[in-house]
Amino acid sequence: MAVTAAACCAPIARAPLSEADAADLATLLKAVADPVRLRLLSMIGSHAGGEACVCDLTDAFDLTAPTISHHLKVLRTAGLIGGERRGTWVYYWIIPEQVARLGALFAPMTAPASA
Repeated sequence: MAVTAAACCAPIARAPLSEADAADLATLLKAVADPVRLRLLSMIGSHAGGEACVCDLTDAFDLTAPTISHHLKVLRTAGLIGGERRGTWVYYWIIPEQVARLGALFAPMTAPASA
């Protein structure tokens, strides 16, 4: 039994992306295309309470604080994380809708029927 593209394939395989959608998604993909940023996103998303203090993130890397700040800024500019200063520290959290856009781009909408 043949499965139609609409039933099994990710949105990227069903129809061509518009120019605007491609540009928006490329920004997100570029932001997570760096191993440090991908790890930061994962660390923030999996942190207890759903948010992480920058003080909890910096020790995991052999990088300077300004370099970590740069990577966090890229993620924030892309809209993948939000942040708020509380006293001397900044706390970060994931923006679920933006992260979900990345997952939905390649994930099948439904599972194909068993053969």
